[in-house]
Amino acid sequence: MDELLTFLVKTLVEDEASVAVEKEEDDNSITYRVKVAAADLGKVIGKNGRTATSIRTVMKSIGAKTRKKVFVKFED
Repeated sequence: MDELLTFLVKTLVEDEASVAVEKEEDDNSITYRVKVAAADLGKVIGKNGRTATSIRTVMKSIGAKTRKKVFVKFED
């Protein structure tokens, strides 16, 4: 799951070296904090947040297999 999220974000940004994904996991949930360069944040979020919503939907559907809630937060 971590590799998929990293791959999705890296394909959207220009500065791939600045992409960092942190994972916080507890009993019922997994929270991913995605850090990108400030110039690339708009590309990851997308128009009206559509790209970010799509990424979250993909990650939540994969998290359903493990019966955990998945949250993805984007930071610069």
